[in-house]
Order: sequence, then structure tokens, then C-alpha cells
Amino acid sequence: MLFGLDGIEIGLIIVFLTLFSAIMSGFPVAFAIGGAGIISFAIIAALDSAGILIHQAIDTRSAEYAALIAEGVARDAISVFRYPDLPRVEEALFPGGWEQALNRNLSFIVNRMDERVIAGQSIETLLAVLMFVMMGITLERSKIANDLLTTMARVFGPLPGGLAVSIVVVGAFLAASTGIVGATVVTMGLLALPTMLRNGYAPELATGVIAASGTLGQIIPPSIVIVLLGTLAGDMYATGQETRAQLAGCTDALTFLGEPAVLSVGTLFQAALLPGILLAFLYAAYAFGYAAFNPAKAPPVQMGETNVEPITKGEALTWFLGVPGTLIVLVLAFGQAGIVGSQDLTVSGMTEQGQGAELRTNVSPQCQASMIALHGQEKWDRAVAQTQAIADGASGGEQARERTAEEIEAAISVRLADAAPIGTGVATIFLLLSLVLAVARGVAPTQDSTPLIVGALGVGLAVLIDILLISPLSGPGWTFMVLAIPFALTVYGCRTAVVRLAGNDLIRVVFPPLILIVAVLGSILGGITNPTPAAGLGAGGAIMLAAYRKLREDERSAKLILAAAFGILLMIIIGMNFDLRTGRDGITIADWIAIFAAQGAYHIAMIGLLYACWVLWRRSVLAPVVRETAKVTSMVFTILIGSQILNLVVISFGGEHYIQQFLRAFDNEIVVFLIVMAVLFVLGFVLDFLEIIYIVIPIVGPVIYGGTLDPAWVTIMIAVNLQTSFLTPPFGFALFYLRGVAPAQVTTAHIYRGVIPFVVIQVCALGLLWLFPGVVTIVPDLLGG
Repeated sequence: MLFGLDGIEIGLIIVFLTLFSAIMSGFPVAFAIGGAGIISFAIIAALDSAGILIHQAIDTRSAEYAALIAEGVARDAISVFRYPDLPRVEEALFPGGWEQALNRNLSFIVNRMDERVIAGQSIETLLAVLMFVMMGITLERSKIANDLLTTMARVFGPLPGGLAVSIVVVGAFLAASTGIVGATVVTMGLLALPTMLRNGYAPELATGVIAASGTLGQIIPPSIVIVLLGTLAGDMYATGQETRAQLAGCTDALTFLGEPAVLSVGTLFQAALLPGILLAFLYAAYAFGYAAFNPAKAPPVQMGETNVEPITKGEALTWFLGVPGTLIVLVLAFGQAGIVGSQDLTVSGMTEQGQGAELRTNVSPQCQASMIALHGQEKWDRAVAQTQAIADGASGGEQARERTAEEIEAAISVRLADAAPIGTGVATIFLLLSLVLAVARGVAPTQDSTPLIVGALGVGLAVLIDILLISPLSGPGWTFMVLAIPFALTVYGCRTAVVRLAGNDLIRVVFPPLILIVAVLGSILGGITNPTPAAGLGAGGAIMLAAYRKLREDERSAKLILAAAFGILLMIIIGMNFDLRTGRDGITIADWIAIFAAQGAYHIAMIGLLYACWVLWRRSVLAPVVRETAKVTSMVFTILIGSQILNLVVISFGGEHYIQQFLRAFDNEIVVFLIVMAVLFVLGFVLDFLEIIYIVIPIVGPVIYGGTLDPAWVTIMIAVNLQTSFLTPPFGFALFYLRGVAPAQVTTAHIYRGVIPFVVIQVCALGLLWLFPGVVTIVPDLLGG
């Protein structure tokens, strides 16, 4: 063996050195990866053909190997790492020759391109990347990020360390809108760093908080990292659990686990929410703490007022906290008491199928032993009893059947008796309108309150009408008709409220992008839709927001943009209350009116979106946004293609299987996970997250996703780990981004010293997530992700 190393080990070294050299050559990374795969394959094939690379494989014909098989050890569990004393045989890396490996790789490449790039299942999720990128770039190019930074500086500036806290808040906003680390760091470095330095902030604190806040895009949804990781993690989790089940002697993962091995991007978004908020909170807490101990290096700065009228503390507490908090608590309390809730009377035409057994019990003895070890003897015995009850025709085994008319009527009567007096939809809509009225009263306390009082009366009248005149049996048409007058009164008050809210810079600047972000994330986290339609909503909303801002700058009317926004809202409301399917039988007059109204709202929304695109094109915003979006998206897909080539090279000479066997040789999966985390941390110095996701994760993923660890927790830990490596001197990518836009008086040493405390915070956050995994899993558990 060359240098005493196995041929596969030398092949892996060649691949890594070739990849590192290609990236460091300055050639575009997207093409360097694919080129590294081709070059490394050529080198390995030449050395293998010359007989220089020899692989020491286990002799599968030996008596020792046969004895292990006879003992029930799975073939995939036998490796040179777990059983180093087994007899070996020498063989070439490419037993059938490099020509056969090349032919196999070419066919694999075509198949993988079809699966992951052209027409596979993950292509729909990957399309979300394009639209999330467009959403973020549109908000950044239209100067909305600049407005956010200026406004937050006015709010937090008067506090010690307030400018640094405002950077964290804006960083979280941009992370939730762009999801791209480089764009966020560069944007805030250009906008905020000069301001902080002018106002006496220490360069270390200024650069550290900007670099750290910029990396929040790695974890706060909708993160591009989470989207891309999710497209792979789901497949790797399914594959890893199938392998785990087979090693346990079971036929498939569903049998072994008792549930499907499924992991979606939406679940990962839910899991990433609290860790992202936790990191932002820790950053802000550090900024306040730094200012407390070093007041001269983080002084308070008066940046101006955000409101045209002075507001007393009592008024602020009453209208910004007291009244809104009371309204929200009342609605939640009414919900718990059954006063507010669902009024849906829909029942299935089929009876519910009898409860099946918790676990499949018709399995082999080896699988049975593995399942008992996993689930416990009590659960296994319960499943056996359930299976026997079903076989004996007990009540638990009743098959689903069609309900009779009497059974349907009885089920509807039960639902009618349990229905809440106030519907959830009405309560939610009028609660939001009430909050608008309350905040508007606090923003302009000296102005005439009559319109706001009229709006509040409309809210009260709507609640009263809902209790007295609307029942679960009421049709949508009747509901709309009787609520028309109170809704009109409420809208009258809200129209005045919106005008007054527009006079507050904080609300005027923060509210529109906040609503957009909440709409995008809420639709995903709430399980209403998947990331791709939500990303489309985000991209369209960002375009309309940017166009509205440009029109206001030119002092031109933006009524068409507002009409389009209301059209989208109207479509959502109609879609929630009416059945808009035109191909069904028995469409009522009310449904036809709703269908035509939804069509009208759709066309208004489309005309408004096209008009917004025309406005941005005339202001020379749309073309750069499209070019930058195309550049970033094409880079992602080109790296995806190149990484598939490199991965297939590693697979072709057994490198992937060799690494997985090495990791599986450890009996403790925690040790395996720590090794992988350490490797990813180091690789984060030299590889961007795209290369790590598409090159490294597919190799180690089937192992770390093939154990008992929660897959969502594993994915979030990887994302936070990569975020940490991007901050760590001397090679962190965020540091290079910031160095490129920092003023001359800010040295590299300033940047390095500034980020070290935030690296410590990142490590502490990883420790917290390790000790308290519930921070990751609680939101998916609550939302049913």
C-alpha cells in the first residue's frame, strides 16, 4: 500500500486536495467543484490502472466472515473498523476498471439531475430558493433595509448600546427576508458601520455585532440554508432509518419505528424559529451588557423622534400594551371557555376506521427483539393485544364504512351542540382591526377620537350580531350580509387609524415588511401551505412594497398597489368562507357571487403586481433585482450539479461507503455526531454553506440521520454550527464580507477581536440546544409538524 494507507483513503485525500486547490485557484466555485470531480477521478483512475492504489477489502469467502453471518450479524454492519482482525484481500479501487465506473457515473449523473434539478420531487422546494432570494434582494435594493435601520436606531439609540441592539433587530428582519449571509453582512456593513463609528462606538463592538447579526440568516426562517438542507435531510432521514431498520432485522422503517420516517422543510422552519430568536436575544443582551461595563464605547445616541406627537408614558402603556394585551387575553380566554371556536359542521360520509395496532407484530424474531429494545416491552405487549383484538373482530377492529343519513344527521347535531357562539374567523378578523384602532389612538392621542370610537362600536356590533344572528347553520351569504354594516363601521374607523399610523415612522417603516414576513412564515409554520407558494407570496409582496415606496418618494398615487394588496386579502377571506370549485354540483347563488368576487380580486391583484413591476423597471430597480436573483439562483443550481459530480466520484471508488463504515464503527451515536459537527465546523472555514450542504452532508447524512436523534434537532444543530464557523477567525466567511466594506480605520484585528465574544455566544447557544433540545422540538410538537 502507498504510504501505508488504504487505496480508498488515498483516493479521499486526492479528492479533498483537488477540491481545495480548485476553490483556492480563484476559479468560480460553482464550476470549480465539478472540475475538481473530473480531475480527481482522472488522477485516481490513472493511479488505479497503474496498480498503485490497492484496497484492503474483507474476504467475504473466509470462515471468520461466514461465522459472523451465522451469528446473525448484518452484512452492512461488518467493516474493517468494527472487525479489524478479519482476513483481507487486495483488490483494485475499480474492480471492473475505470471505464465501467465512468459509465456508471454518467448514468447516475443523468438520473440525479433528473431527480434533484430537472423534474424530481425536490425541485418544487428548490424553486422556493429563487423566490426567497428575489424577496430579499428586492427589499434590500429598494432601500427598505436602510429605512429599517434608521428607524430602529431612533427607537433604541437613546439607550446605552442601543445602536448595537438596533443592528441585531434589523439583522433579524433581514435574515427573515433575505436568508443570505453575505447580502445581510454587506448591507449592514455599508449602512450601519459608519454611523456607529461616528457616534463613538468601539470598532470591536460595531464590527462584531454586524458580523454576528448578518449570520442570523443561516438559522432564522425562511433561511436558504434550511431550505437547501431540508431538501436533502428528508431523503437522508428516510434512507438512514431504512438502513437502521434493516440492520435491526426488520423489513422497513415503518415497521421498526411504528411511524413514517418523514422530515419536511416546513417542520425545519418550525424547529428553527426559537433557536433563531434565542440567538438574536443573546446578541442584544451582550450589547446591553457591554454598554453597561463600557459606557464610553457604546454611548446612547439621540437619533430623533419616530412620532409626530409627544406621547406620555401612561398613554403609551395604555394604548400600546394595556388595551391590546387585554383584547388578546380576552379572545384567548373566550377560546378556552368555548365562547370562541370552530363552527364547522362538516362531517365525513364514512365512519372512522377502528384503531389499528400501535406496532406491526408480524415480524421476525430478530426484528421483534429490536422493536422491544426500541419501544419497550409494555408497548409491544399492548400492540400484540390490539392485533389479537382486531383479529377476533373486537370493536377496535371495525372497518370504515359509509354512514347512513341518520348517522350523518346525528353527527351534525353533535357538532352543532358543541359549536362556539362566536366563530374563530370573525373573532380573528375583528381582533386585528381592534388592535389597529387601539394603536392608532395611542399614536395620536390629541386628535379627534370620534372615527376610532365608531370603528370600536362596529367591532362590538359585529360580535353581538355573530352571537344573536349567525349560527353554524348560517350560509356564507347570510353571514356576509348581516356583518356588512358593522364591518363598514369598523373599516371607517380603521381608515382614519391607518392615516394616523402612517405618521409614526416606526409603524410606517416596520409594519409593512413585518406583515409580509409574518404572512410568509405564518402560512408555512401554520401548515397552511408549503414553502414554495409562501415564497411566491413573499416575492410578490416585496415587489409591491418596493413599488409603493418608490411611488411615495415621487409623490405619486399608490392606490393601485393598495388595491392589489386588498385584493389579495379579499381572496384569502373569500377562500376561507366559500367553496370556489366551479366543477361541483349544486353551486348556490352566494357561491357564484363569491366566485366572481374572487375572480375580480385576483385580476386586481395581478394588475397591481404588473404595475408594481413596471414602476420598479422605470426606476431601474427591477432589472438589477432580476439579474442578481438569476446570478444567485444559477450559482446554487450549478453548485448542485457540480457537487453531484464530485459525490459520484467519491461513491465510484467506495469512498462514501468507507466513511460511513468508519462512523458506524462507533457504538455511541453521540460520539459520531460530535465528530461530524467538529468536521463541519472546520470545513466551514474553507467551504461555503452550499458546498458543505451538497458535498459533505450527503456523505455523512445517512449515518447521523440513521440513529435515534431527532432529525429536526440534528439539522438545526448543523445550521447553528455552520453559522458559528462562518464567524470564527481567521477564516470565517462573514469576516471577509465585512472586511470588504469596512472603512480604512477599521482593521482586521478589530474585526477578529469583535467577533470572538459572539463566537462564545454561538458555542453557548449550541450547548443550550444540546442540553435543552426542547427549544428546537417544542414548536413542531405544538403545531403538529
